[in-house]
Amino acid sequence: MERSIPEAAECDLSIPIPRGGPIYVPNMVGPSTRVPHFQTCLLSELRNLEAELSEDFSHLDISVDDLKIFTEDDLMDMALKEGRENDENHPPLLDQPNASRFGEKKSNRKRKGTNDSVLESDCIEKVEQVVRIKQKQEEDKASVKLHSFDRRINEAVHKSTRTERMRTLRSTSSTRKVNTASLQEHLPVLYPEVVLSVEVYHNVRKGTKIQELLVLGGQTLTALRDKIFCSTDQVMHKAGQHDPSGYFLIEDVFCPDLRDPSAIDLTRPILDWLRDSKEEAQKKWEYIITGELQKKQKAIMGEKSASQLPHFRSIEMHKIRFCDLSFQLGAGYLYCHQGDCTHTLVIRDMRLIHPEDVHNRAVYPIITFQLKLRFQKCNVCKIFRATKVTVDDKWTPENPCYFCDECFSLLHQADDGTLLYTDFVEYDYNHD
Repeated sequence: MERSIPEAAECDLSIPIPRGGPIYVPNMVGPSTRVPHFQTCLLSELRNLEAELSEDFSHLDISVDDLKIFTEDDLMDMALKEGRENDENHPPLLDQPNASRFGEKKSNRKRKGTNDSVLESDCIEKVEQVVRIKQKQEEDKASVKLHSFDRRINEAVHKSTRTERMRTLRSTSSTRKVNTASLQEHLPVLYPEVVLSVEVYHNVRKGTKIQELLVLGGQTLTALRDKIFCSTDQVMHKAGQHDPSGYFLIEDVFCPDLRDPSAIDLTRPILDWLRDSKEEAQKKWEYIITGELQKKQKAIMGEKSASQLPHFRSIEMHKIRFCDLSFQLGAGYLYCHQGDCTHTLVIRDMRLIHPEDVHNRAVYPIITFQLKLRFQKCNVCKIFRATKVTVDDKWTPENPCYFCDECFSLLHQADDGTLLYTDFVEYDYNHD
């Protein structure tokens, strides 16, 4: 049953989020990493780049012509143009006035032949000169390598058994903004801080993303859980059976939410079963790691994971931060709530905070993408939202059929409110 998005899950547009996003290959999962390790390596690389940029290159005399790439036609045009300019700048000497006509004609012939040979010689020289420039440029292009990129990344991609089309994430390339006007406090974000891009997927349609959020590496997992929206929570609230319990499973760490006094640790039976049924757990684990996705992963990344059952442990959700966890970018993790409502959680990207990011810790996690849910309209008037649904109704064109209050009353109830016929099943359709 589709639900509307609560007010807390909607984003107002007031502060921009930097454009851009990661480029990734579908079904590709990165190696295990940690936020502190990523932060240390990235800051070290930035310091190395700053040191290279601060070097003195004033002794290098670089001409724009040396950097320009010429085609063969460009080279020939340049040679002919420079040859003509030289010929115009050095015209032949004027003859003496007392020279005979015969001598004048003979001299003109000699000069003409001399000028033609000089022009030809100059053109050949210029062509050879620009050809040397062209050859040098080709040599420079072949020798230049971008030191900031690791060639092993390209080699790993080329080893793939099937070429995957690389694409950018749609939601992180948007120009969404965040409203901070209603916040009463400002908690500055201390540099360097790492920002994680986290995706949450639908509980039934597993391949449908319902949310994407930006989370700080120093935030606890409860901050993320409080921003995750699922219609099951609303349904359970209306039914008076809401359960505050829930947990994340990231790598080998269970993170139960025990902030509410009535919450129970849903991970305790799982850990007890792992301890008491080691052989069965080992068989199930071997089946999991030999799945189709893992075969694709091994074909690209190689054999890197052991078949040994991990040593699972439990840490309360409000006591652990993202920077305390080990995780893999692109891997699917588990979020469970309301008993058995499960979602796939993916940490898609990790980067340093940008100057254009929101630098107020109180704003995070920031919802950068929220799946827009549609409301079911009345099948009769096609105008108002449906409030009732009937099943096996013999007088309706569709089964099930949705009605607003007015249309349901006109077609099913008499003036006194009694039903005109009863051979159908009626349900309330809640959309709030």
